[in-house]
Amino acid sequence: MVHRQLGIKMEITRLHIGKRLSEAAIHNGTVYLAGQIANDTTQAIEGQTAEVLAQIERLLLEAGSDKTRILMCQIYLTDMQNFAGMNSVWDQWVVAGSAPPRATVEARLANSACLVEIVVTAAKI
Repeated sequence: MVHRQLGIKMEITRLHIGKRLSEAAIHNGTVYLAGQIANDTTQAIEGQTAEVLAQIERLLLEAGSDKTRILMCQIYLTDMQNFAGMNSVWDQWVVAGSAPPRATVEARLANSACLVEIVVTAAKI
């Protein structure tokens, strides 16, 4: 894409492009991840959260970033009763001194078996 007035080329790189969404988009030094959900929805909140965070870590590394570079995190829980369980996993995963700004809300997710969905935006390394 070229910005016509300035003649600046604004490249967008997409990872794991599907019919409906890409797992990540990289633009201007920023990595935007799609909402990540657990594949194994038979797990309790701790297991689903651990799986989601592992997926996020993998995608960030693939995009040229890591979890210390997260600029913003949005967490969607199907039930706020799971807040403590999710946080117990999050607290072990997040790097001390690199905890990003974060919002956590209760929401009905598209797949009712999913207990958590996490969206992050991060800076490239």
